[in-house]
Amino acid sequence: MEALAAAVATALVAQMVTEGWGQARTRMTEFFARRRRGSGGSGGSGGEDELEASRRALEEAQELGDDDAADRVVESLRERLRHALAADSQAEQELRRLLEDLTPIAQHATVSGPQGTVVQAAQIRDIYFQAPALPETGQGVKPDQVPPQTVRFVNRTADLSTLGAWFTEEGAAAPTRVGVGVLDGLPGVGKSATAREYAHRFKDRYPDGQIYVDFADLRGSGRGGADVSEAVGMGLRALGVSDANIPRTLAERTSLFRSRSAGLRLLVLLDDVDQPAQVRALVPKEPGSVVLATSTIKLGELAAFDGARLLSLRPLDADHALHLLADRCGPDAVERERTAAERLVELCGRLPVALHVVASRVQMTPGLTFEALADVLDEESGRLSGLSLGGEHSMSAIFTDAYRQLPADTARFFRLLGWLPGTAFDAGLAAAAADIDATTSQQLLAALQRASLVEPTGDGRYRMHGLVRLYARERAAEEEPQGAHKDLIERVATQCLALAAFADRAQRQDRLRIADLDALLARSQNPFAAEGAPLPLHWLDAERATILAVLREASEHQLHGLVWPLAEAFTVLFLHHRHLGEWKESLELGAAAAAAAVVPAAEARLRSLLSRPLMDLGEYDRARTELEAAAACADIAQQPELTASVMEFTGRYWDRFDPSRAIEAYERAIEVNAEAEEWRGVAIVRYFLGCAQSALGDHEAALSSLHDARQRLTALDDRRMAARATLALGVTHDRLGHPDEAADFLRSAAAVLKQKEAHHYEAEALVALADVEERAGATADVVREHLTRASKIYDDTGSPLAEALRVRLEGGGGAAG
Repeated sequence: MEALAAAVATALVAQMVTEGWGQARTRMTEFFARRRRGSGGSGGSGGEDELEASRRALEEAQELGDDDAADRVVESLRERLRHALAADSQAEQELRRLLEDLTPIAQHATVSGPQGTVVQAAQIRDIYFQAPALPETGQGVKPDQVPPQTVRFVNRTADLSTLGAWFTEEGAAAPTRVGVGVLDGLPGVGKSATAREYAHRFKDRYPDGQIYVDFADLRGSGRGGADVSEAVGMGLRALGVSDANIPRTLAERTSLFRSRSAGLRLLVLLDDVDQPAQVRALVPKEPGSVVLATSTIKLGELAAFDGARLLSLRPLDADHALHLLADRCGPDAVERERTAAERLVELCGRLPVALHVVASRVQMTPGLTFEALADVLDEESGRLSGLSLGGEHSMSAIFTDAYRQLPADTARFFRLLGWLPGTAFDAGLAAAAADIDATTSQQLLAALQRASLVEPTGDGRYRMHGLVRLYARERAAEEEPQGAHKDLIERVATQCLALAAFADRAQRQDRLRIADLDALLARSQNPFAAEGAPLPLHWLDAERATILAVLREASEHQLHGLVWPLAEAFTVLFLHHRHLGEWKESLELGAAAAAAAVVPAAEARLRSLLSRPLMDLGEYDRARTELEAAAACADIAQQPELTASVMEFTGRYWDRFDPSRAIEAYERAIEVNAEAEEWRGVAIVRYFLGCAQSALGDHEAALSSLHDARQRLTALDDRRMAARATLALGVTHDRLGHPDEAADFLRSAAAVLKQKEAHHYEAEALVALADVEERAGATADVVREHLTRASKIYDDTGSPLAEALRVRLEGGGGAAG
């Protein structure tokens, strides 16, 4: 029994420094647990804890070169086994079976330490343990470990060509270096498949074999995590080195890997690495060899210090994504449901893995059509669950692996970004979402960019792939406390409100506003006042999709006190750049919020403004309804300037149908503004009055009103409105039969309006100028130049006038009417 205990103790110690330790530990834990239960003990994990403590003691002894301490570990295990044998007559038979099972795992009961072999021969009857002979040479070992492609690889032609070109020199007859390359990109984009396809297509370049290590498998196996040392051990085994001859330390393993790979031209494919050390440790010795790694992490350090080439894979384009779907489901199926197939491609974000899941669902489910599956995936809340075949075969599982590698603060930041409205955001908006400072936000965005979970848009902003954003939302809903989503939207809406208000005031300080934002702006920093700051209208135009998304979500969360002021400030953009659909929606949301918050002055202002895009879109009845509601709210608010403004908008409605009623509304608005000493209001309404007089045929009165308005607006430094008065003067002179004066006024107006980015009115001036010059005998090219510019403006802003102008241009640019 003494010899048996010694042999088992020796075998266990040998296992502690090999990959077989997990299996040996489990067997011995069960052995000791049975002994404790048989003696009335509670069993449990105490045996495993003690064995792990022994392993750590052995590691420490080897690191210190302390042979006596290592011997004490063996003796301690031997003593425990002796007690078990003495206490239980059945233990001997079980222990002998266990020893026989352990022996093939161990190969040889030898533990190598800094001073050489520390545990050696022991003999028990017909079982022998001895020091091994000289290590194998590995000659004739040719690994071929890269997994096969189980589906036909399509697309990525350009990426494979790039990889082939990268390593052309390494594949030459007399190469001079080892190639290192990294494919990075977001989870599911096809990095592994592309790397494997390279390995198969260019197999002849690596006559001595291909080694494959999957770090995702190491992370999920419980064998010490994504362990670099274990990965090098796998590389050594691939080259014919037995477990007994694999050194314990990473440095020794790496050195041996270089020695064993010398003279061999190899491809080493490393899947799903997440740190440079994993690549460096497995770079083979022989020139002509290549290490090709895949990673969601952007390993720039390898490029900077190791000469690695980096290639970022992007989602497939629409045509190649359809090609993949056709390859899996058949070209006929795609052609039969072409529109639905295109929807599926976009709902999958053109990610190859998602497309494979979709194809599998169609193939596995009798009667399931592309259209039916697209309808299922169209609902965002269930899209990720719809992109699943169960277990690991789902987009959520793929994203989870990347998510679990994030540090806690980065993971929180990532999931909160999933709740951020819109598709693009800058560091400031992300900071507001996470309630952190902008510097920390920038650092965390850099970390997420390295992890391929966000990407820069090239204009200082970032975006998430659609499926990644949905996954982040799922994690936020699961992990964030109740109410966190509404709190985030409130912070983001407040940030957008402050920025939009600063932009609004930078564009025109003395415009009528209902919201009192002085306190908010006093505690905020004005980004448009700094040197080199963006132009307010340019910033608003760039962020309009995000601001509109914020308005929608803030409305859903009933944050009415933020929605209507943001809609009011936001409208300054649309006064200059008439994106009619977005202007209409933002004002609808604002007016509804003002009504819900019971702020009649705000409701009057927003409903009267809403009449403008409605009329430009031809929705005249709706515009009149909004103006009537605005007038009722203004009566309740009892603010003269507001009342005059609603009268002005009402006059602009009647301009379309009854100029005399428009004149009455304008004259009343002028009186109210004058009584309130709102002189800018007087000037603006004088301009509209002149337009109505001109339309009614009273051109002399119109010229008087328009000159007066232009003079007042110029004195108020309102060049944009003064230019609109100049435009109206040009139109009036044209009606009076004064083409030269008309053309001069119209050219002047168009130039100023373009400079002030009032493009809708610039287009109006250009069309009027084209009419005047065409009647005056100008060349077709001159006329066409004006109309082409106007047509582009109308197209860009969604104006219904675009179609008529396009027809006119296609007809040769003839005069209107």
